[in-house]
Amino acid sequence: MQRLTLDHLNQMVGVEYILLHAQEPILYIVRKQQRQSPTQVIPVADYYIIAGVVYQAPDLGSVISSRVLSAVHGIQSAFDEAMSFCRYHPSKGYWWHFKDQEEREKVKPKSKKKEEPSSMFQRQRVDALLLDLRNKFPPLYYQPKPGEKPIPVEVRKEPELPAEAVKQEEREPATKTPAPSGASKAPPEKRARLQ
Repeated sequence: MQRLTLDHLNQMVGVEYILLHAQEPILYIVRKQQRQSPTQVIPVADYYIIAGVVYQAPDLGSVISSRVLSAVHGIQSAFDEAMSFCRYHPSKGYWWHFKDQEEREKVKPKSKKKEEPSSMFQRQRVDALLLDLRNKFPPLYYQPKPGEKPIPVEVRKEPELPAEAVKQEEREPATKTPAPSGASKAPPEKRARLQ
């Protein structure tokens, strides 16, 4: 058997090792295979030799199994961690409770925010409405200090225009636009509050 040529080895049946790839100084790949006939070969295992150390290469099934297992393990640990933050109570239902949220609440001193009773828009609008009402219905009495007797206030009436002037204004409302007085000024635009 030892004196036969390489052509005679292809005629034999059994386990054989062949050099599949060689990158001379550092890398060699050797395949273990089962020869059943001169043309039919079943690969059993591959080995690679790097810097003089022999490693067995994993088969495709092991590689896919390992990758799928590591991916599923990562997903499973993410689900487990997410489930640890989930809470349930029959009256409240489900909610999320994070541990770092408790730590942040412990670190921060509990200071209650004082909410303003009204916004700037509301104050300006109420002031404008009160001024408008005061102009329409002026006070009849004035009390300088609490406990003193109220003094009647003189009410000035604006001179009435003659009937012809009133009719003239009704005919030309589009040409004349009255100048807005300070009392009947339009309210400012409402803006969203940023918190």
